[in-house]
Amino acid sequence: MSTDAIVLLKQDHKTVEQLFRKFEQAGDDAFATKRGLVDSIIKELTTHAYIEETIFYPEARKAVPETEDHVLESIEEHHVVVWMLSELTKLEPDAENFDAKVTVLIENVRHHVEEEEQDWFTEVRKAMGRKRLQELGARMADAKPDAPSDPLALQSA
Repeated sequence: MSTDAIVLLKQDHKTVEQLFRKFEQAGDDAFATKRGLVDSIIKELTTHAYIEETIFYPEARKAVPETEDHVLESIEEHHVVVWMLSELTKLEPDAENFDAKVTVLIENVRHHVEEEEQDWFTEVRKAMGRKRLQELGARMADAKPDAPSDPLALQSA
């Protein structure tokens, strides 16, 4: 049995949240640890945004036209996040604004996740049903390896 699309997205959210918590718990001078965590965050969020933008959002808009405003807002939130990710790829972890930039990124992503999970995933689940969500989840899982490594290569950039 394949994972349905919404379950897959929520799993991605949990993975990123775990990385956020590890970053928040790293010490002030844990520069190598923070660099590694941010590199993982960049990879996870870029891949996640890619499958949302190319597969999930278009299907959600078709299935539940009322979610169009949510989808458009989500794409704009992605735009802000991918620019921050692109800046973090080049920023040294001992730069004075590194931690601040990561903190703002975390706040933005947490807000985005909360809106998706609380405000509109339920509507999409009702409209699409189990079988369609499982098919969509399989397509999304298969597409993950095709995600760009550069956040600025995403549609929302």
